Amino acid sequence: MNLLDFQAGIDHPFFLIAGPCVVESESLAMESASYLKKVCSELNINFIYKSSYDKANRTSADSFRGLGIEEGLRILEKVKSEVEVSVLTDVHEDSPLDEVSSVVDVLQTPAFLVRQTNFIQNVCSQGLPVNIKKGQFQAPWDMVNVVEKAKATGNQQIMVCDRGTSFGYNTLVSDMRGLSSMRSTNCPIVFDATHSVQQPGGEGASSGGQREMVPVLARAAVAVGVSGVFMETHPNPKLAKSDGLNSMPMNLMFTLLETLKKIDEVTKNNDLLEDSIND
Repeated sequence: MNLLDFQAGIDHPFFLIAGPCVVESESLAMESASYLKKVCSELNINFIYKSSYDKANRTSADSFRGLGIEEGLRILEKVKSEVEVSVLTDVHEDSPLDEVSSVVDVLQTPAFLVRQTNFIQNVCSQGLPVNIKKGQFQAPWDMVNVVEKAKATGNQQIMVCDRGTSFGYNTLVSDMRGLSSMRSTNCPIVFDATHSVQQPGGEGASSGGQREMVPVLARAAVAVGVSGVFMETHPNPKLAKSDGLNSMPMNLMFTLLETLKKIDEVTKNNDLLEDSIND
């Protein structure tokens, strides 16, 4: 698939979607985008900056959601124009899609809304690439139906993203077989390495997380073979206003991405991808 200014798919090197969970301040957005762009440039990894202008899916009504749509989109637009990176943000059922789409390059739909047909089709009708997150309650192959709904709008720039599957209370697990199964959607597959270690509602009024497991799952997913890797990252996860417990420390991103790049090259340069075994 042609994604922005590069090719995305199992036959191409993985791309990165990364940034702080939510737009906390202009300075954080500009600094984090600049740093991640520099890292990805050095490693020759295609990069899309991610940050949400509004986090509607928070555990508590008291949780920080963002700076408001006007300020949040202003900052994302500044990041896009001054840092010169492509920008992705989440949208929700009440998002002003026209307004958001006029600013960002890629839209992302939350996992909990994956079965909302009108929502998915309204988002995909904007004509931008869309990263659709698989529901935590869904089987990987269920995404075939979601993609059919999405592409019925005429938008062929659809990605499918796995962020783990619910396993008991406050727990997610990642089934690496699912990354292979979702290739039946004929879409680039993205692995969300940080939300997959989230413990939804695990802290009572907020979600918990095991950020030390982010590199573990990211390495495993890239070894399976994915088109993209999604990671929320923050200069100081302990001070992050959203998802800090499952955010990757930004100063460790270069080392992790360097490792993932090596694994990706090995995986995609051999003949052991699943389709070849059943030939």
